[in-house]
Amino acid sequence: MVVEWSHQPLAKLNYKYADEKLLSVLQKWETEKLEWTANELPAMLYLESSDPDGLKGIDQEKFTAVRTARTKVTKPYRDRMECKYQWCIAAVPGKAWAKKVFPDLMVNKAVETLWDYILKASRADGPDPVREWARHNDALASRCDHLNRLGLVSLEYHSSNGTDFKVGLIPDSVFMGGGEETVKGRYFNPNIPSEEIFISPKAGEAEGIVYSTKPLSYQGELIENFSVRFEGGRAVEVKAEKNQHLLEKMIAMDEGAAMLGECALIAYDSPINNQGILYYNTLFDENASCHLALGRGFDNTLKGFEDMTKEEIHAKGINDSMIHVDFMIGAKDLEIVGVTKNGERVPIFKDGNWAF
Repeated sequence: MVVEWSHQPLAKLNYKYADEKLLSVLQKWETEKLEWTANELPAMLYLESSDPDGLKGIDQEKFTAVRTARTKVTKPYRDRMECKYQWCIAAVPGKAWAKKVFPDLMVNKAVETLWDYILKASRADGPDPVREWARHNDALASRCDHLNRLGLVSLEYHSSNGTDFKVGLIPDSVFMGGGEETVKGRYFNPNIPSEEIFISPKAGEAEGIVYSTKPLSYQGELIENFSVRFEGGRAVEVKAEKNQHLLEKMIAMDEGAAMLGECALIAYDSPINNQGILYYNTLFDENASCHLALGRGFDNTLKGFEDMTKEEIHAKGINDSMIHVDFMIGAKDLEIVGVTKNGERVPIFKDGNWAF
């Protein structure tokens, strides 16, 4: 087993003091390591414990430039690995993160409380978590099967906060959720917790406006009370009460950053949303209610992807980008209607929850 560490305070010092050109270049050992990983495909467990404010105050221009330069080098290796290895993201409370979530508690109590919330959200607080996850995966798979039988070509979103939005789907795409399989058939759960059923929409087919229902933690800052307006499949206008400039920079990162890579369906009456807290962590907050993602789509939502080239996959409509940023739009009165290839309108969500 190989253990790798990352430390936000050190990363922040690098962004504050190190030369931008030096940070932007991957050293030989880094590319050799990426090559080894892409060839060997080891199973990976990511333990997330970031401070939501850990990078606050860094030079955003420098951060974006460094990230863009490094991602151009690392992305081809990541693309080679997609759907070929087992991985899982889970969380461990850190002191700074716990105090952000529970500011009125003493540090130790905040950490203890965050542990309780994480274990409950992760379905790991009962006598048999493995059995509970098997049941949960089966339930998600059953919903996916139902959605896939409908033959949907688009989804329409409406809620009283102003969301009025339509997105196209790829004919050969499928809804997924819970456990997944690698191309060699090895089963795994990529995210713990996970409440979502998701699909990658057709790049270039999105019209209307969506309003956020939770803050977005991005690059060490919170983007709050924002909207995204789409025309011709692209985000053409973003507005936010706080940190609008970060949204504007996000959708300009590359050609695919302004298009959608994911539509995820999660009941408003979800276990995580019902906890009544904001985690300031996408792993949890994205599983509290329906969300969309700007940027990269998921190849494995396309039937037969394993026999296609990247170019063929993108030609089918799976978006490509350096980024994949989830933002929450699920509301208590959100209604989602699916439209079939025959023009039939099928209720998918009613009053924020599943309609079936």
